[in-house]
Amino acid sequence: MVISMYVSDSVSINEFGHLTLGGSDTVVLAKKYGTPLMVFDRDAIVANCRAFTESVSENYGDNGRVLYAGKAFSCKEMCRICRDEGMGLDVVSGGELYTAIQADFPMDRVCFHGNNKTQQEISMALEAGVGRIVVDNLEELVQLNKKAAAMGRKQGILLRIKPGIDAHTHDFIRTGQIDSKFGFALETGEAEQAARAALSYGNIELFGIHCHIGSQIFDVDPFVHAARVMLGFMAKIKLDTGCEMRELNLGGGFGIKYTEADKPENFRVYMNRVAAELKNAAAEYGIKMPFIMIEPGRSIVGAEALTLYTVGSVKHIPDVRTYVSVDGGMGDNPRYILYQAKYEVVCANKADQPRTEIVTVAGKCCESGDLIQEHTPIQKVEAGDILAVLSTGAYNYSMASNYNRIPRPEVIMVSAGEEKTIIKRETYENIVANDI
Repeated sequence: MVISMYVSDSVSINEFGHLTLGGSDTVVLAKKYGTPLMVFDRDAIVANCRAFTESVSENYGDNGRVLYAGKAFSCKEMCRICRDEGMGLDVVSGGELYTAIQADFPMDRVCFHGNNKTQQEISMALEAGVGRIVVDNLEELVQLNKKAAAMGRKQGILLRIKPGIDAHTHDFIRTGQIDSKFGFALETGEAEQAARAALSYGNIELFGIHCHIGSQIFDVDPFVHAARVMLGFMAKIKLDTGCEMRELNLGGGFGIKYTEADKPENFRVYMNRVAAELKNAAAEYGIKMPFIMIEPGRSIVGAEALTLYTVGSVKHIPDVRTYVSVDGGMGDNPRYILYQAKYEVVCANKADQPRTEIVTVAGKCCESGDLIQEHTPIQKVEAGDILAVLSTGAYNYSMASNYNRIPRPEVIMVSAGEEKTIIKRETYENIVANDI
């Protein structure tokens, strides 16, 4: 049965009172694979991919594409899923690009982002035949043109634009305002300067523009506003230079449900309202409807995974708090220490019992701030119990570290009751492999 007290439809409770994900018993998985363990519901991820691609098709026909934002969670298997679902891929580093290459992802469907691409990364992207490089600054334009000329090719680009929109989210994940390390600002005139510069280079082809206003956004209005602002800029460039750009990448940032307090709109509401605004604005500005790209990442994988831990100890400090210590922590989930991110926490082997205790879940790192949640409800737990943290599919493994030289966890995917490893558990040998 699906239980409404938890945040993901992928999560249920079976006849043993155990938490399940995608039909697989998480307690059994923890015993089989060990903990910490990240578990993804492959079928739910594929369903999300298809829902996004179908929505793009409904709104734009063949004039649009979904690009999975690899920074949310990147590995060969995710690249293969996106490839097989006909999606594009948004990469932000040489490592993410290399992963895509190794997974035989079609390079013409790749957009390469980043505010400070290295010379090596630019060369790698050119050699791989990346479809679009999203240019972030004027120096990058110079270097890209020079390297493309040396290779005798012309590289298609988008310019990253800051539309100056407040996304109503955490300061660390707001990226569309003027005070951001990303992109060219509209208000200062640097966006138009960048467009003119791009048009002057012989080995660069300006296909369009890109924006990304932030992450974990629940309000539809900022997306609608950004769409109109971006089309307005495209119309201005056409009027001033005669160049009619053909592509518009509106980024991602659709919020997901981490706790019951989160109230995200169904993504189709975003899609329908933005599409309507784009069509109206294109008609008003007298420009052709551009090819539309969106870059969902978190909203494809975020709620479709959980992380399993084994409880090592329960420490009661009278009149202060109760610490439940687990065998993972900030090394595999740094989002609480970074953003005070909220999660639902469940005792997987007692999932059918009420959550009557209020505890702080602590990691094993030698760091006072190594916490996963504070003052969170959970069943009465004891050493040896299996603890599950829900909705850990995005920005958990991808942000993981080896702090204290702790190996990163194994990652598995479940599908129709079967499971397979997609990222092996790191070993101590892996940790010292590059030591000299």
